[in-house]
Amino acid sequence: MNKLQRTPERYTTEEYNKRLSKLRLKMEAQGFDMLILSDPSNMSWVSGYGGWSFYVHQCVIVGPVGEPVWFGRQQDAQGAYRTVWIKRDNVIGYPDHYVQSTECHPMEYLCEQLIDKGWDKGTIGVEMDNYWFSARAYERLQNGLPNAKFKDATGFINWERAVKSEKELEYMRQAARIVERMHHRIADKIEVGIRKCDLVAEIYDAGLRYDEWYGHGGDYPAIVPLLPSGPDAAAPHLTWDDLPMKENEGTFFEIAGCYQRYHVPLSRTIFLGKPPQEILEAEKAVIEGMEAGLEAARAGNTCHHIADAFFKSLEKRDIIKDNRCGYSIGLSYPPDWGERTMSLRRGDMTELQPGMTFHFMTGLWMDTWGYETTESIAITDGAPEVFCDLPRKMLIKQ
Repeated sequence: MNKLQRTPERYTTEEYNKRLSKLRLKMEAQGFDMLILSDPSNMSWVSGYGGWSFYVHQCVIVGPVGEPVWFGRQQDAQGAYRTVWIKRDNVIGYPDHYVQSTECHPMEYLCEQLIDKGWDKGTIGVEMDNYWFSARAYERLQNGLPNAKFKDATGFINWERAVKSEKELEYMRQAARIVERMHHRIADKIEVGIRKCDLVAEIYDAGLRYDEWYGHGGDYPAIVPLLPSGPDAAAPHLTWDDLPMKENEGTFFEIAGCYQRYHVPLSRTIFLGKPPQEILEAEKAVIEGMEAGLEAARAGNTCHHIADAFFKSLEKRDIIKDNRCGYSIGLSYPPDWGERTMSLRRGDMTELQPGMTFHFMTGLWMDTWGYETTESIAITDGAPEVFCDLPRKMLIKQ
């Protein structure tokens, strides 16, 4: 192990070895001899690595034996030495002339390393459908390892991450305290005339600043604050501008607290003025539906049961929401804080297990307005744990 200064590890080496043992059993059952993981969240979950280097090619290799191998840009190997739990010999950095080159590709260098290890045969799993593994990377691997068979391993690790350990849940509870603080700051600062960019600066300050009471600060979230107002709130994923907040407009704030890369998203809506009756009626339906969904969020039920309970409350009031109402959350990196596994939608029959965590995303985006009140939850042996303690009712400031 290195003697240089290391950042604190999120887990013990025993925890990482336990994960590795489970992965290898699953690999054997599904016919994988090796995995090449390029999803930064999966890389982190297996190795501990957490640098902002996913804009270049990098991966963690889980081979047939031994520790995982970290592979990335040579200058980022310094970050790996300080964050991964594996020995320095299992950190491989490629030379900088491979970075964004039209003449050579980092996967060509990786192929040479795998051939040297004798890991160039058998069935290799690659994450075909994620943000960080390119078509060119796949092509270079196929050309460089002609004796190997490639098989899609998208979601292989993601599903292993679905049930959180107590340590992971602890990190999420700390993230929950952060996002509560962020929403309290918004409620305190928002008023007609404040510029959105200034309000976002307050959101970031509340989300990142060290808190003496809790004894920790926050990490950067995987998604920037989303806060469209008025008619723009019909679009769920708009960010901000430098214009003043207006009277008689509603704004939803979809933000997340993040600690040790674990996310707890939480949305609330604020109206500056007198909200129209249709938004007030929608709020009643959403809150009633959320309560029904939370009642269905029991181990042994399915994702379908939560969604069905929620949608039935909307349908009683002739409100149509034609998108899912939640998804699995946990450890994540940009551009997404979801785990890309389970969805809270009708037809998803994934059985709920204690330790699964979800963003119960009950937002409504209509033609000329939007409304969001959401909760992040953990499935338990009884009623779900609601991570945050924040009133669900829309805040009205007149």
